Amino acid sequence: MSYELFVGDYAYSSWSLRGWLLFRVLGLKPKTHLVDFNKAEVFDQLTDMAPARTVPCMRTPEGTAIWDSLAMAEELHSRHPDGGLWPQDPAARGLGRALAAEMHSGFSALRSECPMNLRTAYRKPPLSDATLFDVARIETIWGHARAKFADEGPWLLGRYSIADIAFAPVAARFAGYDIGLSDMAQAYVDTHLSDTMFRQWRTMALVTGDTLPWYAKPFDTKPWPGPTALAAKAVNKGPAVNAKCPFTGGTPAYFLEMDGVIYGFENQLCRNETVHDPEAWPAFMAITKAV
Repeated sequence: MSYELFVGDYAYSSWSLRGWLLFRVLGLKPKTHLVDFNKAEVFDQLTDMAPARTVPCMRTPEGTAIWDSLAMAEELHSRHPDGGLWPQDPAARGLGRALAAEMHSGFSALRSECPMNLRTAYRKPPLSDATLFDVARIETIWGHARAKFADEGPWLLGRYSIADIAFAPVAARFAGYDIGLSDMAQAYVDTHLSDTMFRQWRTMALVTGDTLPWYAKPFDTKPWPGPTALAAKAVNKGPAVNAKCPFTGGTPAYFLEMDGVIYGFENQLCRNETVHDPEAWPAFMAITKAV
């Protein structure tokens, strides 16, 4: 039996993003179940995962349900200690755990006022003093970590870790709500927005599920501030330059055009995700470089 992972709507479920990133870092492919926020209460869709009440939730190979993202992170690190979730250095690991734990238990004003919405970006909305206090505290702890590990890479501890997974949805909030940041903090947010795994999750958010009106805010919108995607469009027919789908290896039945070249995919979902951000998908980009 392999792992199973239950996640909520890609556009809105910040905790689910964390759960999904954990498995991506480890290179594991759990059987993934989407809990649709527009169908029924989350609890009602997790009846066979008791006592879980929320997403993300994972089922271990032994059948244990673990329904808290930080608990998932630590359990996966224990099971896969060489998987890169935490650094080997105990000082770095200790700091990372403090960062992840504060994110896990704190910043309620930011979370409440600025829910993650990967389908929309707002232009300078007004924010409460409580949220701005959270932003300032986050900048403080980010700055502390970056000062220690800036020479080792662009992430909080230099190399990507659970600490960065914990703050990935915060980076999305800062970007989506056009929050003014220091140069250090903005560079860290931009690192997340440019990250391949984050970009993949966002393409899934754009093509899967409904736009949920209760996440909308009455503010002016702006283009998403991440990297500009390469121009691609869905087309109805081939022939494609590739004989096999870059993701499944199957026979192409759905197509996109980029730079005048037509590429094929076995299923519509893979094609649609790639249309939104071709560079998010290295397997596809490898085909384009071979043409």
